[in-house]
Amino acid sequence: MKTNLLFSTIMSLVFATSFAQDRTIVNASNSEISDNLDLRAVASIFADSRDLADFEYRLNDPKAQISNLDLNEDNLVDYLRVDEFIEGSTHIIVLQAVLGQDQFQDIATVEIEKDAYNRMQIQVVGDPYIYGSNYIYEPNYKTIPVIFSYIGVINYRPYFSQWNWKYYPRYYYGWSPCPIANYRNNIGFHINFNYFYNYVNNRRCHAAYQNYHERRGNYYERAHPNRSFDTRNQGYSNRYELNKSRSVRDITYGSNPKSSVYSGTRSYVPNPNSAPSDPIQVGDIPIYHNPTPKENLPNTINSGNSTPRSYSGGRR
Repeated sequence: MKTNLLFSTIMSLVFATSFAQDRTIVNASNSEISDNLDLRAVASIFADSRDLADFEYRLNDPKAQISNLDLNEDNLVDYLRVDEFIEGSTHIIVLQAVLGQDQFQDIATVEIEKDAYNRMQIQVVGDPYIYGSNYIYEPNYKTIPVIFSYIGVINYRPYFSQWNWKYYPRYYYGWSPCPIANYRNNIGFHINFNYFYNYVNNRRCHAAYQNYHERRGNYYERAHPNRSFDTRNQGYSNRYELNKSRSVRDITYGSNPKSSVYSGTRSYVPNPNSAPSDPIQVGDIPIYHNPTPKENLPNTINSGNSTPRSYSGGRR
């Protein structure tokens, strides 16, 4: 009798522990994906970038930690590569998470086109699967970003990232995602509140995006159709509506002491990793998620690949 009672008690404890663990896993997997990349920070660092290689560098700089996305749940923030699609005078710059070998998920796009007065119009658009439909910011910069001159040159060729799963640039190493509260505090460093970020719900580059849409990376979406924004947040069309209903909202001007870091005009900080004078040749040997700081890594990676690739990305 005592033996049966002891056995029943042990089994009850095991069941209770397992149930608690299951609840922890469910809660972790149900965290809001769109919390982990603030598109205003994307718009801000885009304006500070010299070119698209520099933009990709800033997106993945381990010191800045602009992104907190870990879609493949390997406890490392996903590398965001940058690709570009051009149709006429429209540039669609795609931020794409690298989740595995030949496994990519579009996260957002930076969409630029010239208007009738030859002015660059820009929108930063969240992918509908991640952010819901028509989640769009139109940044209003005080001065014309340098990157506009780079994109607008004659005979410009579209940029595409050279990097892939376990093939990363020397400055990059994987870091663990942090709690959302910590991410909000950190991202205040990187949103320039001297700029304005106007929320709109109409895409300017609708026709060009529809042509690109068939090529978009959607590995995570296909693998997890039940994790779309609509499924995660029923009753809300996109993140903007969801944010308004929350008690804790996104960082706004003055709400984070760290935002005062950029109370004045920011100077351009050059990115040595996009300078063509000091390339790294990359071949078959991968650079894994490496915790070694970039200054301690070699300038060249030797391999048997006869076709070297520039570390700063390329243009088709």
